Amino acid sequence: MSDNEWDPLSHPGHYFSRIARGLSRVGDARLRDLGLATAQLPILTALKDGAQLSQKQLAHWAKVEQPTMAQMLSRMERDGLIQRTPDPNDGRSSLISLTKTALERLPAGRAVLRQGNADMTKGLTSEEIDTLIMLLRQVLANIEVMEQ
Repeated sequence: MSDNEWDPLSHPGHYFSRIARGLSRVGDARLRDLGLATAQLPILTALKDGAQLSQKQLAHWAKVEQPTMAQMLSRMERDGLIQRTPDPNDGRSSLISLTKTALERLPAGRAVLRQGNADMTKGLTSEEIDTLIMLLRQVLANIEVMEQ
């Protein structure tokens, strides 16, 4: 295929990109009433069981740059979702944890996300969903190798 014949609709990357953007838009709309956002999901997941992590650890977990994480945490702190406490092992750092407010909102947020997953896989059998997940895990593993 020559460059003039490039057809993005015949490549998975096009669909991954559109799916990610669409899921983010739909997720944000559905989570808005709970005061949550899809961009916060890695933080909410990392801290869900009472964990306390540093900003650096959260940035690594979420695979984002430190300034991006700092902005996200500032908004979450403003919205009463996280709290910071001094790190006893590093006086220059804080440990971040979820507030009672965030913990109270998590079950409803999970229900919204479960419904979103059901809606986006409508028409697929459970076997097809299992196959899709297996394939997506392999694609993700390939991307993670490419990132190194």
